[in-house]
Amino acid sequence: MSNNNTDYILEVENISKAFPGVQALQDITMKVRKGTVHALMGENGAGKSTLMKIVVGVYTADTGTVKIDGEIAHYNNIGASIKHGVSMIFQELNPIPHMTVAENIYLNREPKKGLFVDFKKMIKDTEVLFESLGIHNIEPTDKMFRLTVAKKQMVEIAKAISYNSKLIIMDEPTSAITDKEVDHLFEMVRKLKKENNVAFIFITHKMDEVFQITDEITVFRDGRYVGTDLAANSSRDKLIAWMVGREITQMFPKEEAEIGEVVMSCRGLTRKGVFKDVSFDLKKGEILGFAGLMGAGRTEVMEALFGYTKLDAGEVTIHGKKANISMPRDALKYRMAMLTEDRKGTGCFLPLSVRDNMTVASMTDYSKMGFLRKKAMEKACLEQKDKMAIKTPSMNQLIKNLSGGNQQKVLVARWLMTNPEILIVDEPTRGIDVGAKAEIHKLLSMMAKEGRSVIMISSELPEVMGMSDRIMVMHEGKITGEVNRADADQTLIMKYATNTYVS
Repeated sequence: MSNNNTDYILEVENISKAFPGVQALQDITMKVRKGTVHALMGENGAGKSTLMKIVVGVYTADTGTVKIDGEIAHYNNIGASIKHGVSMIFQELNPIPHMTVAENIYLNREPKKGLFVDFKKMIKDTEVLFESLGIHNIEPTDKMFRLTVAKKQMVEIAKAISYNSKLIIMDEPTSAITDKEVDHLFEMVRKLKKENNVAFIFITHKMDEVFQITDEITVFRDGRYVGTDLAANSSRDKLIAWMVGREITQMFPKEEAEIGEVVMSCRGLTRKGVFKDVSFDLKKGEILGFAGLMGAGRTEVMEALFGYTKLDAGEVTIHGKKANISMPRDALKYRMAMLTEDRKGTGCFLPLSVRDNMTVASMTDYSKMGFLRKKAMEKACLEQKDKMAIKTPSMNQLIKNLSGGNQQKVLVARWLMTNPEILIVDEPTRGIDVGAKAEIHKLLSMMAKEGRSVIMISSELPEVMGMSDRIMVMHEGKITGEVNRADADQTLIMKYATNTYVS
């Protein structure tokens, strides 16, 4: 029987876990109170996700114990943890794309009518679940592959709640949803906390959200426990110092760069039903920010510009000459590079090593008369590893074994190795800790100072304002405003982003 007298839903005691070449966790102890929201923070590779995967039975700890509601847990799979009231929403979503929303939610626990699945009841149950959570923009019969990343995230959240869990673990739950959807999620969390005494663990890097929704905060660093504090007693500076072991005095280290001539000019870029008549110039030494709400078309413009998709109309010139780009290979010839938004889907080659992922775009630079110059390539890879502070036991490590933030750093390194003149970065710091964010910001700033040109898409307004020389703002596939660095403020940008600016 459970020891229901305990105040804690989760007690982790002296947990250690090692992987080949990496001590992921060392003697971790942590407690989560019933009916509270507990933030778990730390740099990428600090061990946050690893510990939570031990809690739900994905991994087995080398030493230590996990107690749920006062009782030692012996889970060896996710199904067992769910039966005991613990569910987890993973950072990398893995829905079954060709099944419906309802089928994904009730997978392996479908309501039956005799020997057959009762689809009518399953759809009705999903409707009731969505109604209780205030989800009105997703139909139970929608196919998962047709949903946006944000909607898939909401389905995963609803699925976790449908288990009637006592503890719900969310790994970066707000990384791909809009501010409005974040507010909706937090409403659901507060309701479940108050009415059902459900506890939540939020793994997140977003400081503002931590102070908005959490009751307590625990910080890990390099696989070790650093401390726990009440959110009300903590501060942004204190948490950053705990996470990185030092103070970060400048999150946006924007260096003054000499802005030169126009390097790339885009006129009338159009893709039917997606974006229309998009025009802008990119100058030498400039960081050009693209702001807007989700669905504004920023990513789609850049994907077409880089050759991932086709333009229906418009012209691109580079150094005054028309550029013919119909596929990414063409873009590389113009010394362009693009860090995509979807790290897992279009960025990482998960079955390959860190080295292979880092060099895949610049392999021809290390070939001579059909032979690979392995020493030169290895030297370049190690330089990037040190420059980006990538945590990996070796270059042979499979990239899928790295933390999300370290995967992102490998992708940044990949494109830096192509020596680009024009670099497009789409949400370059999404899901990355504060230390890594500052490193990437510094890198982008240095690239501009060297005379390269950067286009940066970001949904974080402080990042866009802190790093950009100019900001283009989009709304529903059109550019609605252009803001210079000196004039940039959040209110003005949001007016353009919602198309409510009146001069």
